[in-house]
Amino acid sequence: MAETLEFNDIYQEVKGSMNDGRLRLSRQGIIFKNSKTGKVDNIQAGELTEGIWRRVALGHGLKLLTKNGHFYKYDGFRESEFEKLSDFFKSHYRLELVEKDLCVKGWNWGTVKFGGQLLSFDIGEQPVFEIPLSNVSQCTTGKNEVTLEFHQNDDAEVSLMEVRFYVPPTQEDGVDPVEAFAQNVLSKADVIQATGDAICIFRELQCLTPRGRYDIRIYPTFLHLHGKTFDYKIPYTTVLRLFLLPHKDQRQMFFVISLDPPIKQGQTRYHFLILLFSKDEDISLTLNMNEDEVEKRFEGRLTKNMSGSLYEMVSRVMKALVNRKITVPGNFQGHSGAQCITCSYKASSGLLYPLERGFIYVHKPPVHIRFDEISFVNFARGTTTTRSFDFEIETKQGTQYTFSSIEREEYGKLFDFVNAKKLNIKNRGLKEGINPSYDEYADSDEDQHDAYLERMKEEGKIREENANDSSDDSGDETDESFNPGDEEDDVAEEFDSNASASSSSNEGDSDRDEKKKKLAKKAKIVKERKSRKKPVEGKKGKDPNAPKRPMSAYMLWLNASREKIKSDHPGISITDLSKKAGEIWKGMSKEKKEEWDRKAEEAKREYEKAMKEYSEGGRAESSYRKDKSKKKKKGKVKMEKKSTPSKGSSKSSSKQLSESFKSREFVSSDESSSGENKSKKKRRRSEDSEEEEELASTPPSSEESGSGSDEE
Repeated sequence: MAETLEFNDIYQEVKGSMNDGRLRLSRQGIIFKNSKTGKVDNIQAGELTEGIWRRVALGHGLKLLTKNGHFYKYDGFRESEFEKLSDFFKSHYRLELVEKDLCVKGWNWGTVKFGGQLLSFDIGEQPVFEIPLSNVSQCTTGKNEVTLEFHQNDDAEVSLMEVRFYVPPTQEDGVDPVEAFAQNVLSKADVIQATGDAICIFRELQCLTPRGRYDIRIYPTFLHLHGKTFDYKIPYTTVLRLFLLPHKDQRQMFFVISLDPPIKQGQTRYHFLILLFSKDEDISLTLNMNEDEVEKRFEGRLTKNMSGSLYEMVSRVMKALVNRKITVPGNFQGHSGAQCITCSYKASSGLLYPLERGFIYVHKPPVHIRFDEISFVNFARGTTTTRSFDFEIETKQGTQYTFSSIEREEYGKLFDFVNAKKLNIKNRGLKEGINPSYDEYADSDEDQHDAYLERMKEEGKIREENANDSSDDSGDETDESFNPGDEEDDVAEEFDSNASASSSSNEGDSDRDEKKKKLAKKAKIVKERKSRKKPVEGKKGKDPNAPKRPMSAYMLWLNASREKIKSDHPGISITDLSKKAGEIWKGMSKEKKEEWDRKAEEAKREYEKAMKEYSEGGRAESSYRKDKSKKKKKGKVKMEKKSTPSKGSSKSSSKQLSESFKSREFVSSDESSSGENKSKKKRRRSEDSEEEEELASTPPSSEESGSGSDEE
């Protein structure tokens, strides 16, 4: 017989919301840990009085009753697990696990039974439904009617608001069945009634959340916060944890009360109460109880008369009434000697406290993260300055918390703490077993173990390679011909509207000399530019008809799984989707990956086959294109030679020359994709420069000057 039994994915109903967790049965008792809140139910074996097995909505459920009237219900078991549980209960708890089904007749009349903290509505011997009386917030009576109202849970999609019972009148004298029903409910309900005097009152305490000055009245079952604007009544059953945290200035203390469910003010929810105390403030406290009552109720944890620091008194009273331990910072010590780290969260500055079992951030908004719900942590460089870094935490539910603007002096201390707690560090570094120390981080920006820097370098290399590839593919002529300053000046001078007028004026000779110098200079610059970069022989553009390369196994899987990842993580960004897909692929088993490897191989074979057909079919077409292009080029050369002007031409011929020069320049820049075109361009430019020199060296004839004067 096994000493322990463990069940994962077991559900517990908490005010209408099903919370999952883990159930563990041992010889000593039963433990259930809530995955969401981390709250632990510990039931001692000696306290168990009854165990019931029954069919419920989520499979099968286990209902346990204890001697003090408490009950616990856990759902999510399989039918086959009944025998295993039954044997365990018999051998270790000496209890019979009874099978008892719920009534599904659909009748709405029956008998109400009060058993401990449970109201059960039965038909015959079978229960129809059960109401935990601790969920009841109010009970009102009417004529032959009792109405029960319930506490609301923000996590529940659908909430039960009220249940109304009709109680028929009876003939018995002296006992009103409606009042008797209501009293049974109120005796166990979580109805806050300020009956009697408070045990003690703390006046004008500074509260950070909710903000303001509040009087705190301590009652036996609840805490009353009385402020100028709002009042809050907090049952001790909703208190989850207590924290006592020293401020970084060593002169103040935070007392934090974690609540589940939270207190509400309109649409605002306060999951934490944060009180701020000065260490120097002292108080003398007298409890509103006699000494015997104090001794009987608190068993030495409190005395009738106490004195000391205000924060000590408040924490001591709360610990005794709530009956929970107070969590204090562990052995972590920051660079300045404080037990916390100054940082920012959601644009507000605060303090991050590394605890023994989690992190807590104070104060706006307060955040508590347990180690067992952390998926991984990440150290990232600060976005604004290198003097700080960011500390990122991602939970198993996918929630991310980023604590930014942490001084880099804290890096080593925080890294050592996280490493000692065996948390998964996302960017641990390239070499396993080597931890970055404070000195390495502080002194060297080129640290080889800085994973963030390595990642940035890799991205830079990829960008460089992509830039080089795109510049190679874009062709040579485009880069060479692009020189905005030179081109604009040349175009303005060559094709200026005043060019003809200046040539026909009396200063025609000096203008021609200047033009000649500029044209010669331009030809020289173009030649020098051409000589810098040699044309790449055999360089061809990508054929759009060529077969596409096959995708890898990962890309095939990603295309098939993208929509599923999006539906599982609604609102996920493209970057986070790629990151998530990479994590899923990395964690995928070898057998699942083999399926995609096979598909990738098939795609590769198809590509090779298509490429072979393409290369064989493309030879004849390429040779045909080559012959055709040669014929075109020969025809073009002849046409250009015919249009070359001769010496001593008229003004119109000089105009034609400038136009032909322009057209040739533009044609050559458009057709400059091959080595052959480049050589032709050089030849044309040399011919143009020779023609311009000849034209410049020939003095203008009398006819030309006369014609120019006539035009004027």
